Amino acid sequence: MTACKDFEAQQKQEAQQRSLDSIKLAMEQQKMEAAKQKTIDSMNAVAEAKRASQRPVVVNNMTPAQQQEAKRKGLSSPVTGALIGAGVGAVSGALIDKKKSGRGAVIGGVSGAALGAGTGAIIDQEKKKKEQQN
Repeated sequence: MTACKDFEAQQKQEAQQRSLDSIKLAMEQQKMEAAKQKTIDSMNAVAEAKRASQRPVVVNNMTPAQQQEAKRKGLSSPVTGALIGAGVGAVSGALIDKKKSGRGAVIGGVSGAALGAGTGAIIDQEKKKKEQQN
């Protein structure tokens, strides 16, 4: 009878030990999963921080009138026309005038600049009319 009781006690003890071992194994697996997740989270945080630092932040504090003025900072149509007209007129005047004094280039440049500025002003007025209609 004693041998049977020891055998049952030993089986209970082994069952308890298996149960404890399985609980310890499950806890270790949870710790490993938590460590993996922590690593993944930290890598995601670093990647997000890098993306955030690379994104440009644009702040526009200008009023619509200031934006319109900033858009028009280039040369106006009359100035552009005058420059183009002066260049074309100077070359044409130099080719037409047979004398080497440069008189034709000067006359052609001045008249070309005047015509170009006038044409540019007309173009500028038409653009303003179209903007007012829209």
